[in-house]
Amino acid sequence: MKHFNVKTLLVFMAGLFISSQTFATDGYFSVGYGTINKGLAGAGIAFYQGSLINGNPAGNVFLGSKYQLGVNFFNPNRQYTVTGNPSGMEGTFGLMPGTIESDSKLFLMPSAGANWMISDNSSISAALFGNGGMNTDYPTATFYDPTSETTGVNLAQLFGNITYSTKLGEKHSIGVTAVLAYQYFEAKGLTAFGAFSSNPSALSGNGTDSGLGYGFKIGYLGQVADNFTIGLTYQSKVFMSEFDDYAGLFAEQGDFDIPSSWTAGFAWEFVDDFTVMADVKQIMFGDIKSIGNPMSNLNNAMMGDATSMLGGDNGAGFGWDNIMVYKIGFNYAGVDTWEFRAGLSIGDNPISESEVMFNILAPGVIENQVALGLSKEVGRSGNQFHLALNYAMNTSVEGANPLDPPSGQTIEIEMNQFELELGFSF
Repeated sequence: MKHFNVKTLLVFMAGLFISSQTFATDGYFSVGYGTINKGLAGAGIAFYQGSLINGNPAGNVFLGSKYQLGVNFFNPNRQYTVTGNPSGMEGTFGLMPGTIESDSKLFLMPSAGANWMISDNSSISAALFGNGGMNTDYPTATFYDPTSETTGVNLAQLFGNITYSTKLGEKHSIGVTAVLAYQYFEAKGLTAFGAFSSNPSALSGNGTDSGLGYGFKIGYLGQVADNFTIGLTYQSKVFMSEFDDYAGLFAEQGDFDIPSSWTAGFAWEFVDDFTVMADVKQIMFGDIKSIGNPMSNLNNAMMGDATSMLGGDNGAGFGWDNIMVYKIGFNYAGVDTWEFRAGLSIGDNPISESEVMFNILAPGVIENQVALGLSKEVGRSGNQFHLALNYAMNTSVEGANPLDPPSGQTIEIEMNQFELELGFSF
């Protein structure tokens, strides 16, 4: 009853991913994965119903045999505002004043997953999804690059997860996931920073470069009291091959590993059919030098420390901090063939006021997100249509231009995002 050509589907999905653009909400990670989880604003590490697409690997064994498809339509709105004229003094790098909005505002991102029971107590699953990313496409030479009329970056990350999940008795389970990743990146409009780069020819305008990588994820799910379940996951750093074409931009000669993260939470069905869940998640952006190293490392480069130049072993990066994200979600399944969801996600902003200059390229400043979702049984038993709506509330960060202190010039980066996701499981 549930047979189709999996290989053909995966090839088709991969093609869609490669042609898709990127978005950011929990830093540059997605707020949630899969339509059910999206409708909870990413909450539900202890709610196995949303585990198939990059959820808790321990939850998959409770799903039974299941396939799930989804498509996400998203509208990220990014802009920066420069206030104050450049000083024009020698050795400074002032920007032209004004507000510039990023182009490329409508995108599509698919996801797919399948879970197969290999015994009464264990399962194998596969999932394909976008982890997140960052994209800007400003219709101006923001940093005075004479070779490009536009400025921006495009980072996309595709994950392929293979998971084994097994029960430990009736109320507990564990899962382990092999994480395979593909990412691609392009930068344009940055050649004016060539004097700060250890390899100016590998700084900007070299088209799209790509890399492969691997990591792992482990999870636990356990019912520790009546109608009360806890969940825990840890995902390792994903070790990626370097972006050789951008070895003069990213620290450690083009290194751009994907940071580790952990999540803990509970799900409590405190009345029939009504479940409340809460999660806490930490993402270690600051542990990846190309993401976490501060722009102030360029000061060391100007003092003669070659390792602090762009692309160097301690090269300047985006200055992102590790972040904590707190999520709460609600699921009500007491209306015949319907389920209704809502969620709220509140997180740290990874970007401080001192890091606004480079983060014109990657304004991942979102802190608060709200979500609504629903599911409807359709056709034969087990088939469900899913819908999720998400809004990432407008957030901004303003700070001084560190490369033109005499001017008193300020830079404000700003972002919000709307999402609509449709899904089907059977």
